[in-house]
Amino acid sequence: MDHDEAIRQKAPEKYLLDELDPGIREQFEEHLFQCQDCALDVRATATFIEQSKIILAEKPVEVQARAAAPASSGWLAWFRPAIAAPVFAMLLIVVAYQNLVTVPHLSQAANTPHLLTATSINLMTYGSNPSPVSVHAGTGFLLNVIVPPGAHFSSYKADLFNPAGGVELSLAIPTSAEDTWPIEVPAAERQSGTYKLVVHGIAADGKEVEVGRSSFELQVQK
Repeated sequence: MDHDEAIRQKAPEKYLLDELDPGIREQFEEHLFQCQDCALDVRATATFIEQSKIILAEKPVEVQARAAAPASSGWLAWFRPAIAAPVFAMLLIVVAYQNLVTVPHLSQAANTPHLLTATSINLMTYGSNPSPVSVHAGTGFLLNVIVPPGAHFSSYKADLFNPAGGVELSLAIPTSAEDTWPIEVPAAERQSGTYKLVVHGIAADGKEVEVGRSSFELQVQK
């Protein structure tokens, strides 16, 4: 098991909650001894669980009113000690989880290098890309778009359409001397099928002219 697979399966959390299958658990334990990031996740999650047990074990303090007062109703009832104490305890648990697990995990994911699947799209030849693009579910990929040289436009616009014909993404591209654009398609839940890329050049007067289009097969591995 590599680090990306461990994060995708939420292995650190499931490991402490004993929700991993025996085979996956053994693979994660082998990975755990070699991965400092996952070891940190396990320690942070364990700390969160222990803190949660302490907070939930505490009994709300019983406050005696100095004078008799009518029972409150409606949204004001949330401020009664018997109700407010458990609510604040749960809020404290949520804040603790974010500080100990969620925020470090997001920071780690943002700073961890990823190897993206890449393919080339040649707008100078019409038709589909012969090589299918194979990606894991929920991951992104890279399109190296080859554009015709010598065009004079103020800017470009690239639209990626999914198999249903909807716009998957739309990207404005400034004029560049480069004839190949590396376009990163962000991670998302996608379906396998034929995707189409259409590029328009935008003239100085704002008029759009189609520069080229091409399609490719995306194979999503579950």
